[in-house]
Amino acid sequence: MNSEAMERARAVEAQLTDDERFSLLISVMGTNEVLKDKDPRIPDGVPMSAGYTPGIPRLGIPALLMSDASLGVTNPGYREGDTATALPASIALGATFNPELARRSGRLVGREARSKGLNVQLAGGLNLHRDPRNGRNFEYLSEDPWLTGVLGAESVKGIQGEQVISTVKHFSLNCNETNRHWLDAVIDPAAHRESDLLAFEIAIERARPGSVMTGYNKVNGTYAGGNRTLLQDILKGAWGFPGWVMSDWGATPGWDFALQGQDQESGAQIDVMMWGKEPFTSPLRDAYAAGEFPKERLSGMVRRILYAIFDVGIDRWEGTPDVDLAAHADIALETARQGIVLLKNDGVLPLQPPSAGGAPLKIAVIGGHAQLGVPIGAGSSAVAPPGGYAEVHTVGGPGIMGSMRNLYLLPSSPLAELQRLLPDAAIEYDPGMSPAEAALLARRCDVALVFGIRLEGEGYDNADLSLPWGQDAVIEAVADANPATVVVLETGNPVAMPWLPKVRAVLAAWYPGQCGGRAIAEILTGAVNPSGKLPLTFPVGLDQTPRPELPGLGTPWGTPTTITYNEGSDVGYRWFARTGHRPLFAFGHGLSYTRFEYADLSVTHRGVVRAEFTITNAGQRRGADVPQLYLLEEPAGPRMRLLGFERVDLEPGESRTVTLDVDPRLPASFDTDRGQWHISAGSYRLALGHSAGNYALEADVTLPEKWFGR
Repeated sequence: MNSEAMERARAVEAQLTDDERFSLLISVMGTNEVLKDKDPRIPDGVPMSAGYTPGIPRLGIPALLMSDASLGVTNPGYREGDTATALPASIALGATFNPELARRSGRLVGREARSKGLNVQLAGGLNLHRDPRNGRNFEYLSEDPWLTGVLGAESVKGIQGEQVISTVKHFSLNCNETNRHWLDAVIDPAAHRESDLLAFEIAIERARPGSVMTGYNKVNGTYAGGNRTLLQDILKGAWGFPGWVMSDWGATPGWDFALQGQDQESGAQIDVMMWGKEPFTSPLRDAYAAGEFPKERLSGMVRRILYAIFDVGIDRWEGTPDVDLAAHADIALETARQGIVLLKNDGVLPLQPPSAGGAPLKIAVIGGHAQLGVPIGAGSSAVAPPGGYAEVHTVGGPGIMGSMRNLYLLPSSPLAELQRLLPDAAIEYDPGMSPAEAALLARRCDVALVFGIRLEGEGYDNADLSLPWGQDAVIEAVADANPATVVVLETGNPVAMPWLPKVRAVLAAWYPGQCGGRAIAEILTGAVNPSGKLPLTFPVGLDQTPRPELPGLGTPWGTPTTITYNEGSDVGYRWFARTGHRPLFAFGHGLSYTRFEYADLSVTHRGVVRAEFTITNAGQRRGADVPQLYLLEEPAGPRMRLLGFERVDLEPGESRTVTLDVDPRLPASFDTDRGQWHISAGSYRLALGHSAGNYALEADVTLPEKWFGR
């Protein structure tokens, strides 16, 4: 905690009037695609944004201007003509396993936000990938709490290093979008601490974000924004979080949430739309006048907001920072390069031009609007890049977010980039509308590249794991026509691959951002060596997941739904280890055009578990690898956990010694009776691997019993 910022917050709060205190407890939403009329509480000349809270100039308190920010500074509908760097989806950042790149991306977002006068960024998303149908998984980093927490922390540090407040979200278990305002997420409290909450805990303690945003959903029967256990007992109590808790937009049905730990209502107009009345501001004032809302709680809410303002320094801005859009595009490009995962390669990649004097390489590029650009996820995270979108296809859907369910294409064409990198090749394009038509082109080419895309977004879950618009049939037909077929997937989630045995290679490119077409072409041609690793498990089908049928899927918007996360803390690869299912592709999996070997694993315990090993690039190309350390067994039996990772770049033949120190919470269990973490005495089996399930070396370490933390 920043004691100087806390003392200043106390001193300034004491000088406020009650009207000024209440004014800090709400934000109102600017005009956009949902709200067409400007709220009179927003002064003229203020940039439109997701949230506005008035400042108090006489005391040096700036107005709060909030923007969604997971994938860049969002802008569609808010500020006419405004653009920003469109980063790859967070799931692609998760696939980089690169904390430094996460910090650089955060710094980019903070600098661009500040240049626009926006001082609160609603980033980053720390929810775990619990279900491969979740329409918002592309906004989240991974299925693992350690990977999510570490990368999320670096993103927050980057944003706040530019004197812009970062808001981590959605606290907690906003892991499905189906009827999210009426969703009750049920989970064992100890399992919750060992999974989703652990991701938040790691990010919060490492990066000190100014704010935490609650989820729309209930947790064990109580709305997240009014959940005393989550907000008072854990976040503010056990973790000592000194910043403020804001609601998600439209997630405050009653003023009494203020008594349970929520400090600010966000997007007040959306609450009126959702609940048919003003649920917070006026009722809160009435409760205060009636003595039902204590003065000390009001002051405490305000002090938390002021603390974050002073701690991050948004009150100390001097001038407008320069924004180097070319340098920011380089960050977007590098994130896409490192995040693309080569899932399968049966020798067809990288694409090789013919030998001297040979006929030009004939390449079919099929589907996915590859002649135009690359897709992004729909919803509040959408970013309009410099120059605008290549194309927008209106789709629509139910609920408040239905109007934002559009297929946005960023103008980075994989087709154009392939033509640039392979100027001597004969490249033809087919839109992929008809399996038979696509097969005609594929049959007369040396290689067929099929682009499979899926529109995913906020406010809805996918019905299954298939590709929409008949694309699976197109891939099947192309693979039958051409034995050298490569599939490039641009999605926010895993997909089923009924055609997998017939194709030679598969790339998971996710939503790769404004430079995504270039990154894809560079990977395909070998200009860049693939190094991404899966941040979530690809199942063969939904029958391998904890919920083959998703509760509430297909019910009308507004239907109360209960999802029991019966997997508990065994999310993703942990679930597969527990059930013995063999996934389509494992967490951490990702191929390269070179080869890496591990040797000399030693594991010791001298107050902390430390693993040391050597990694060698045993191939012929420079490349990057991500060795991963896993727990396989504890004294009570099998128990799988990612304990550590490090991204390593090596020249051919180069070796490096890597040391990983294990956070003690990772091999521990949480005891809710004592409210502490517990490590049992005995022998623990660890493994060093290329992915979850592909291990190169194993070692044992003996640990003493230990109780710690809260």
